[in-house]
Amino acid sequence: MSTEPEPTEKTEPGTRGDAPEPEGTGVAPGREPDGAGAGEGVREASPDGEDADAEPAAAEDGDSGGGDAEGAAKQLSEAEAELAAQRIERERIARRKAEKQGPVKSGTKLSGKAADLLAAVRAVESGAKPVAAVFSEPEPPRRPAQEPARPRPVSAEAAASGSGSAAGSVGVPVPETVEAVRRVLAEGGAPEALAAQVAAALGEGADDGLRSDPWQLLRVVGVRPEQADGFARALLGADCAPDDERRGRAVTVWLLEQAALAGHTALEMPALTTALAQRGVPDADAAVQSTIAEAEALVFQDALDPAAPEPAEDDEEGAERPVRILVGLERYALAEESLADGLARLINSVPKEDGSAEDWERAAASAKGSAAELIRAVAAGGLVLHTGGEASLTEPAALLAAARGLGLRAWAATHGPLGRDRFGALLSGPDQHDTAAPADPDRPGGPAHPVATVAGLLSGAEGPGRDTDGTFDLDLLVVLDAPQLDVETAALLVESLPDGARLVLCGDPAVLWSAGPGRVFADLLAARICPQIASRRPDPGPLGELVSGIGIGELNQVEAPGKEVVIVPVRDAGEAVHRTVQLVADSVPRAIGVPAEETQVITPGHGGAAGTRVLNAALKERLNPGPGRFGGFDPGDRVAYSPAPGRTLPGQVVGAGADGLHLICDGVPVVVPKERVEQSVRHGWALTAHQAVGGRWPAAVVVLPGDAAQALSRPWVYTAFGRADRHLSVVHGVEQALARAVAEVPAKPRTTRLPTLLATQSPTSG
Repeated sequence: MSTEPEPTEKTEPGTRGDAPEPEGTGVAPGREPDGAGAGEGVREASPDGEDADAEPAAAEDGDSGGGDAEGAAKQLSEAEAELAAQRIERERIARRKAEKQGPVKSGTKLSGKAADLLAAVRAVESGAKPVAAVFSEPEPPRRPAQEPARPRPVSAEAAASGSGSAAGSVGVPVPETVEAVRRVLAEGGAPEALAAQVAAALGEGADDGLRSDPWQLLRVVGVRPEQADGFARALLGADCAPDDERRGRAVTVWLLEQAALAGHTALEMPALTTALAQRGVPDADAAVQSTIAEAEALVFQDALDPAAPEPAEDDEEGAERPVRILVGLERYALAEESLADGLARLINSVPKEDGSAEDWERAAASAKGSAAELIRAVAAGGLVLHTGGEASLTEPAALLAAARGLGLRAWAATHGPLGRDRFGALLSGPDQHDTAAPADPDRPGGPAHPVATVAGLLSGAEGPGRDTDGTFDLDLLVVLDAPQLDVETAALLVESLPDGARLVLCGDPAVLWSAGPGRVFADLLAARICPQIASRRPDPGPLGELVSGIGIGELNQVEAPGKEVVIVPVRDAGEAVHRTVQLVADSVPRAIGVPAEETQVITPGHGGAAGTRVLNAALKERLNPGPGRFGGFDPGDRVAYSPAPGRTLPGQVVGAGADGLHLICDGVPVVVPKERVEQSVRHGWALTAHQAVGGRWPAAVVVLPGDAAQALSRPWVYTAFGRADRHLSVVHGVEQALARAVAEVPAKPRTTRLPTLLATQSPTSG
């Protein structure tokens, strides 16, 4: 590991700005989260956390797609199809929940808050109010007695129509509704530019709904309680009070949404009530009960020890089973239950007959080491977990080749297009010729291999498609980058697998968790309900040695004779920006031979004096100067495009027109309507670690300014440093905070229910 000497030229004056914007929490009003997820390595979007970048919203968040360009229609259809598929799946799950009858058995010995909460739910079961489902202590995940309807393929026309409703997938509001909402916003002194977002969030009659409950303004991403309070005071006057029941419900839901941004699928009751009190809600318990009674949230009681037996009926008073009380949003609760049910179905179903045991054993015998173990495990069961770093990808590649050699319809799915193309290249190795799949006519020049992105697989834009039952037309699915699966995506994947299919989840458990809520891969590893194969193939070279050490909490000095790792010390954020531009534009191309377009800059957050915004502005000025005449962009600009929250696609600006900003992403033309540019497109020379996860570049420059010290953690450093394939430069301004983060700061915990739902499964040794 070498240290680059101090520059002789005068550096730009540096000033310490605000702390870097937390990934996944610094959502400016009118901008959806764009893959810079929350959780590990950054200040968590806790229910009472403040967002330094939050300010009054002023940008319209239109959902309509403009223009009639073929590329725009194709890209928008893919994104809308994905969201529509999610909507259909959630509706299916909700129907299944409604079919479950019978009294709630657990919680009968609860008292105090827990009993009050359960009573609040039971009080609405008569039908006078919307029914709020109460999750009793979960039974073992099982196959439903009556097979529910499978998710059906979604046509582009149906997806684009936005029919139905689901979080994140709403129809285009009619102009009359938008105008009516605009008048209400103006009356309350709120930015009129929010009208389209409010109308989309509240639907038909949005103006009346907003007038009767001004705190519904919190349904718009980026609006904060204090802003909604000001709007409510302007509309309600003397009738506006902190103890208003409407305010209590709205703030409760807002806190649960903020918790989801931080990765939680539910919150424990004490954490929620404490956060409500900090937000000025006088009676937090009453606010939570009202929210549950109005079916805006669900309450659960989960046994702290699911394996412990239920107390006997004749037990003494007080001999109750220890439980924790959780409150969560319905969408995540149903997703976790659906995921647990689907995983149990895979585990308990008989895999499709696809060759004799002797055929599988011959395939395993032809492999080496843990690749052979993986093949044997997949031959025997429907669900297998595989862990390892970059070098271990050869093992799922060997599995895919063996499965296809046995006649299985086997496919792989990755988090993003960079990972897909990298794995596709791996399948092109001399021993993998039998894995070739037909070329994809919709992706000219794309890899003709059985590998797709998860988003493309779900939307139908990539992969084998679906059969007449709506399930994937395959026998084996190998999901790479499994730590990036949030609960909703994982549930959609599992429910889309046909009976008898096999699922293999592969990933590096040391990387950052998903941008969305949940920690699916980590929860499954801890549950030990299926075989687990740990790769014994280490990542090679100085970079592999460095990253492997970080994974176990050690920041080691490594020998780097080829300048694989270079440390660049800096004194302040201004110097960090200057040295980063120098490295990307000059030093790395000259000394390492990696051009600027193949070098990726990674920094802890979007905000701050050396965040992605400042770094991208400086890199644009050096690498592609221009006036930014297309909403801040010029042709040739490198961008990060987020068609949906949690997804980031690398791309390049090629132009703009009346229909929007024209990009090339993954070789496909994309037109982003101008009203969506601000919320979905950023410059892409510098990314956050969450945006970069799932990709690797020949060279990476990781920027650690002094004001980023509190944002660092072991998973963040592991992920950022692991994005480099040949060369890593570290612009180092955090002194001992880097080593301390690696040694002492693990991933921030996330509250999820999946471990409880899986706990009654019989443990299986891996």
